[in-house]
Amino acid sequence: MFNLVVLTGRLTADPELKTTPNGTNVTTFAIAVERRYRSGEERQTDFINIVAWQKTAEFITKYFKKGNLIGIEGAIQTRRYQDKNGNNRTAFEVIANNVQFVESKRDSSVEGTSFSNADVNDFAEMDTVDDSDLPF
Repeated sequence: MFNLVVLTGRLTADPELKTTPNGTNVTTFAIAVERRYRSGEERQTDFINIVAWQKTAEFITKYFKKGNLIGIEGAIQTRRYQDKNGNNRTAFEVIANNVQFVESKRDSSVEGTSFSNADVNDFAEMDTVDDSDLPF
């Protein structure tokens, strides 16, 4: 059986490094992930809770900030608990096993950064090439 999750999303807040009573580093944060949509439909965003432990937690809190795009590979975990009113609840989280940068450092600044695709008309036409001697 598989429990594998691969996500790319933007952090909704700066991640904070915390330490458990037994000295293990942990961080919990959420990422915003847009769902696929069809032209003309309103975009929808899911906010997914992520938990990272030990070295992974240290790495995330050192290099990622609110608004940064992050790639996460992990597994879904559920846990049951009682809220302050005694109601039974279930939490769904992704336990991050691997994380990676998805954008360059200069592109990661959310404020004042804009991106525009090159206009197709900016490209010159290529001359026809004789490819009859290619081995494939």
